[in-house]
Amino acid sequence: MNAAGAPSGDTAVLVAFDGVTLGYGTRIVLRDVRLDVRRGERWFLLGPNGEGKSTLIRALLGSLPPRSGRLATHPELEGYRRIGFVPQRCDPNPSMATTLGEFVELGLTGLRVPRGERRERLAEALKRVGLEGRAKGDYWSLSGGQRQRALLARALIRRPLLLVVDEPTNGLDWAAEAALLETLGRLNREECLTPIFVTHHLALALRHATHAALFHEGTVRAGPAGEIVTAANLERVYGRPVELEGGRLGAVRTAEASPGGRA
Repeated sequence: MNAAGAPSGDTAVLVAFDGVTLGYGTRIVLRDVRLDVRRGERWFLLGPNGEGKSTLIRALLGSLPPRSGRLATHPELEGYRRIGFVPQRCDPNPSMATTLGEFVELGLTGLRVPRGERRERLAEALKRVGLEGRAKGDYWSLSGGQRQRALLARALIRRPLLLVVDEPTNGLDWAAEAALLETLGRLNREECLTPIFVTHHLALALRHATHAALFHEGTVRAGPAGEIVTAANLERVYGRPVELEGGRLGAVRTAEASPGGRA
């Protein structure tokens, strides 16, 4: 361990899926999943709705045990105490007065943290997302972009090494989207926080991913983004041509997935 409380070594494996099969009841959703997530990487999970992205995240967060294979995590992630999760949306009950600080402190659920340290963690998390000094403010006075940053702060209060982010820019305007992605990029660069993004937004993956996983018909193809996010692989997964600038990572010329159910 280093002084910051993160695993020593720039390439420490945080999560390893080794031949993992996942499903519900008698239905198998994913077979023989193999991927390693290393510290400091930026992973994007891509594929149409219903192909298993959410299923893999449930397994990663501990709510869905593997049917077979091995899912291993770094010792610092045991008990999920240093895994943060940012859902698409999670507003409190609108009939209850809620401060920003109360909302963010919900991220400490399941952890035993002394009162003094709770205050320290809250101030730290709000500062990291640009909402410092607003802990006592009304949650409902926040804009959509600010609420998304509050969700990020709620995950960061756990001081995570791994951050799972589900459709982080869904419903945000361009400015709010850019601000959120800039914050996540800064945390990755400066603190080596490792994000796993679930998204349908191919352009985001093309700009920001170091690694990617493509979900298709119960399989997961995973590895460095330049090897995975190719025109041929995307056409196979989405069923229509996807043109990349210069034949490599760049702008997407064809829209991606159509709406549908999730798995």
